[in-house]
Amino acid sequence: MHAPSHKAPAAQDPRRGADHIAPDCAGQNFYSVDRGLRDLLRLYLTPDDFRRLEPHFDRLGALAGGRLDELAKAADKHPPVLQARDRFGRDEDWIDYHSSYRDMEAIAFGDFQFHAMSHRAGALGIDRPLPAVAKYALQYLFVQAEFGLMCPISVTDTSIHLIRKFASAELQEYLLPKMLSGDVASMWKGTQFMTERSGGSDVGGIETTARNIDGTWRLYGDKWFCSHADADVALLLARPEGAPAGTKGLALFALPRRLKDGSRNAYRIVRLKDKLGTRSMASGEILLEGAEAWLVGEAGRGLKQMMEQVNLSRLSHGVRAAAMMRRCVNEAMVCARSREAFGKTIIEYPLLRRQLLKIIVPTEQSLSMFLFAASAMDRANAGSREAEGCLRLLTPLLKFRACRDNIPVATGAMEVRGGNGYIEEWVHARLIRDAHVGVLWEGTSNINALDIVTRAVGKNRNHRTLAVALTNLLDHARLVPAAFRDRLRAALDRALDFVERVAAEPALEADARRAAGALYHVSSAILMTWEAAQPGADARRALYARLVLDHRLGARDPLAPGDGDFERKVAELVLSEQPVTLAEVAGVLA
Repeated sequence: MHAPSHKAPAAQDPRRGADHIAPDCAGQNFYSVDRGLRDLLRLYLTPDDFRRLEPHFDRLGALAGGRLDELAKAADKHPPVLQARDRFGRDEDWIDYHSSYRDMEAIAFGDFQFHAMSHRAGALGIDRPLPAVAKYALQYLFVQAEFGLMCPISVTDTSIHLIRKFASAELQEYLLPKMLSGDVASMWKGTQFMTERSGGSDVGGIETTARNIDGTWRLYGDKWFCSHADADVALLLARPEGAPAGTKGLALFALPRRLKDGSRNAYRIVRLKDKLGTRSMASGEILLEGAEAWLVGEAGRGLKQMMEQVNLSRLSHGVRAAAMMRRCVNEAMVCARSREAFGKTIIEYPLLRRQLLKIIVPTEQSLSMFLFAASAMDRANAGSREAEGCLRLLTPLLKFRACRDNIPVATGAMEVRGGNGYIEEWVHARLIRDAHVGVLWEGTSNINALDIVTRAVGKNRNHRTLAVALTNLLDHARLVPAAFRDRLRAALDRALDFVERVAAEPALEADARRAAGALYHVSSAILMTWEAAQPGADARRALYARLVLDHRLGARDPLAPGDGDFERKVAELVLSEQPVTLAEVAGVLA
């Protein structure tokens, strides 16, 4: 018989079963938890605009982490359905949407009026059109919950731009009141139909033809990938009969879903695409059977006009990639701070901390780049030629790199959560599926890299305009140690030399993506350094810049150990939940 033990029983973990599962971001306010966004909006908006708009940022941040997120989950699970005929056998081909999608439309087009906010006064109670910085910041918050619907929002916005700029006064008078309406039940939404079976990037191969019959243009052809397939008006390219081959023969047309007498136009939605991602939004194939359309602008300038919409969409895609990366970071951080393994929360492990840095840095890069690009758009709209030149390069840079970064960031965030991240009940699977379309829509990575190198750099010399702007920002970041700013200047010079050489030598075309990436990385590093030096800004941004220099622009021996002490210090500062000052990071930057 053993004597009774007087030892205290071992401490018991009170959690059981489901208590061990780390929470997700449900219920978070995606504006209030985003220190970088809050700081930068104060820099890029006027004080009065920030004061008036911040309540709307906060409201949308709460919606994105709450009601909008719930609707997005439901819409992803209940994709749209094409109905070819009505009960009488008539070819009406309409699309049924789940109620969750319609509710999201009410928020986007009715409450916030994304489509109209940069074109007229009245959205969000503001007495003038919103600046681009505000519009894209709101898109950034919205997309953290729902990516698919941002396509119809964006193409309606950009279609309004093209009609306003190029259409006849008569056509503007007919279309714009409908497209700018805030009444969701009666407004007209827009889209663009570009891709055909001959390809998407080689626009000169478009086979859709236009015939002028008794003064009315009629279109014949087959559009292969039409997102927002049931839009009320679609902008598309077609070749008028007798026009030359190639891009010079293309004209821009506006195609209404319904004619002025209310009857259905002569085109059909043949089927909907069974897509990897963006499942909430309908993409389909369109067969044009003599559909009535209106010529927009000059017949021989269709592609040049359409490219304005493409470039606006590219900027929006960069913002959407930044938004999805931010959602991934939010999910990874809440999981890392909650999930326990081997007696510790996983954020305490050095390898996991390094993984978090690898998804945080590209996310912060894209935030700085899209806000700087949006600010350039505002200045360009006010008449600045310098800002126009910067925007011409910043747009494809953002689209190229942020959309590529989005894919590994989404995968990395899934890995932080572990096996649950692979299950469709959690948001990670949708984020991964949706991330991949960013490298396809509005040009693949190759197309955007070639646009950067051969046109923006080789033809327009926009890199020199951007370099002047970036150098000026470095000159005004005097609170940052001079030695670090000198490293950035040297990296900028090398990136400029590299991209110029690639642009000048056709044999170096295979280096176009590396050259574009280098220009993106050095631009974002300089921006984050300047931002860190501004009064009241969080100095973490300078640490992100240092990591970009080390890991994206510097040569490293792949078989040598990393600088563990440096990365430990950086991780402590970056992953801290407290503000970080320049004094704290100055020694780490050296």
